[in-house]
Amino acid sequence: MKRLPAASLLLIATVAAGFLLLPVLVLLLQGLAAGSEGSPADPALPQALALSLVTTGISMLLVLVFGTPLAWVLARWHFPFRRLVSILLQLPLVLPPAVAGLALLLTLGRRGLLGSVLDSLHLDIAFTATAVVLAQVFVAAPFYLRAAQAGFANVPAEIEAAARVDGATGLALFVKISLPLSLRALGAGLTLAWARALGEFGATILFAGSLQGRTQTMPLLVYNALERNLDTAIQTGLVLVVLALCVLLLANRLRAPDASAFI
Repeated sequence: MKRLPAASLLLIATVAAGFLLLPVLVLLLQGLAAGSEGSPADPALPQALALSLVTTGISMLLVLVFGTPLAWVLARWHFPFRRLVSILLQLPLVLPPAVAGLALLLTLGRRGLLGSVLDSLHLDIAFTATAVVLAQVFVAAPFYLRAAQAGFANVPAEIEAAARVDGATGLALFVKISLPLSLRALGAGLTLAWARALGEFGATILFAGSLQGRTQTMPLLVYNALERNLDTAIQTGLVLVVLALCVLLLANRLRAPDASAFI
């Protein structure tokens, strides 16, 4: 009788694991089968792959440059409503992607809040590659901010105090102490942010559209290809799965550098 609860839990765990893993496995097998049959490659696939890699590279650079100081301020400075600000900055994590795209469009679109300002500067952002980058930054930055903020918060206060005694203040304290001691957390956060940016769909299609060769990233290609070429959708999905797996392995490695992290 005592073994029954354990067996039941094992069965439930097996069903749950199967539900999460089986669809991915089917996609992998279908993708490999489509590739082995020698089906002609859709020219939209390399275009979408190149656009995804370029835009996510730019968006991660922006996240790194602007997100790192912001995370440090949130972790080390004490100011009124700091917790509220931190929570609000994480809001894109839980916003439906379509709502995120709508918010960007209402802010930066031609008829948006800043539309007239951008128009006076002869800047047209919506439905361009720039919109793709901004959508990726908006939805992915909170992943980096959370990890970076935690990394900076975990820097021992004693080390910073000792550095201050030696005369380190401000930028020197950040560059020589806080940043080096938080590199693993920053790296893990950046890899997860990149994965989120690579898989971004809802905000991108609303704010940037799905124009082949211009704004059509890989997730958008999967959606569009379902109506005309299932093999292209499967092959694109296979590439995304492989990239996502590599990102997860890298993030796990950064968090737990010992070799037993995957066992």
